[in-house]
Amino acid sequence: MEITVNGYFTLILATLVLLLGRFLVRRIKFLADFNIPEPVAGGLVAALIIYLLNLTLGYSFNFASGLQTAFMLMFFASIGLSADFTRLKSGGKPLVVFLVVVSTFIILQDLVGVILAKVVGLPPLLGLVAGSITLTGGHGTAGAWGAVFENKYGVAGATTLGIACATYGLVAGGLIGGPVAKRLIKSLQHDVLPTPQYQTEVEKLAERQSLYHTQHAAQVDDDKEIFERPDSIRLITASSTIETLALFAGALAFADLMTTVSKGTWFELPTFVWALGGGVVIRNVLTLGFNFDMFDRAIDVFGNASLSLFLAMALLSLKLWQLTGLAVPILVILVVQTIVMWLYANFVTFRVMGKNYDSAVLAAGHCGFGMGATPTAIANMQAITDRYGPSPKAFLIVPMVGAFFVDLVNATVLQIFTKLPFVAG
Repeated sequence: MEITVNGYFTLILATLVLLLGRFLVRRIKFLADFNIPEPVAGGLVAALIIYLLNLTLGYSFNFASGLQTAFMLMFFASIGLSADFTRLKSGGKPLVVFLVVVSTFIILQDLVGVILAKVVGLPPLLGLVAGSITLTGGHGTAGAWGAVFENKYGVAGATTLGIACATYGLVAGGLIGGPVAKRLIKSLQHDVLPTPQYQTEVEKLAERQSLYHTQHAAQVDDDKEIFERPDSIRLITASSTIETLALFAGALAFADLMTTVSKGTWFELPTFVWALGGGVVIRNVLTLGFNFDMFDRAIDVFGNASLSLFLAMALLSLKLWQLTGLAVPILVILVVQTIVMWLYANFVTFRVMGKNYDSAVLAAGHCGFGMGATPTAIANMQAITDRYGPSPKAFLIVPMVGAFFVDLVNATVLQIFTKLPFVAG
């Protein structure tokens, strides 16, 4: 029996899923420790209930897809609208170097996924799902690309599999980050506690952050460092809400226009990639060309709310029975990806970033968002700095790269991989 759920009831169910997820994360320590998102915690329970209803009574549900798509596009537009390229200057050369290190790993992650998918007899596109789509991209990217793979390439279960892989990545990233950094710190031949020279560098970085904040703050209580302190309170007025909605509308209109224009051409991209790109263009044209003061807190709030609702709806639509026969091969790929992340953080991230204390903390952060998400990266770094001492360089670089720059690179790399004959063919 097939039951169709309209937009109103889909939205109601999605909010109930979020409330359930909040309850579970607050009550279950494991979920909180590994930064499992509330919509994932509640959504997986809802998906399991729907699976049992299908198994026992034969019920299946069709939820309104229009709302899910709209919230997905708003989330990716929020990433673009947050991508202020003047922050590259604030981070300096180390930020650019770290971005190159991370970008190289994204390519490696997808190569490993595609090659192993072929080895275990899965479609190569599922290798991307068990690659940077879910491990670097997280749950939002998993849901977006999953829909593309299912609708355009006919890969059944891509969304369901993506959510499962992204959840694995959060746990794995949280488990390996701390041990990696601790081993690297112990390998250093000098005391890792701040020296006078190190303290001077700390003060310079703090001064640079303070200068950036002063130059870009419109008023005293503005908190532009939204990715370092996402729970800080800032008032959102009606006028700033309308301003921000106009920016989102512009990004979505750009995405819709470019999707139509590029259809069937060599530069055809998924709509959500155009939404992200439109946000980047709008943000940087307005800030660099017209000195427009972006209300980052509002962008962040709308983006996070959109992601939560999108994930809740995506998880409600999961068909867990489609994972039959995929569990063992995908688990093999994910375990290998975890080992590759561990090796890369140890022998590439740490060495390229300077083979010092800061680079060890950066390696822990890379494990966090290379396998999971930016909150996992921050948690990894906090566990190290609480024990060994501060690393302002890491806390300046990782939130910037992990929050939005990595999504821009990931979208580009994935678009290239899906065009390669040995992957899409």
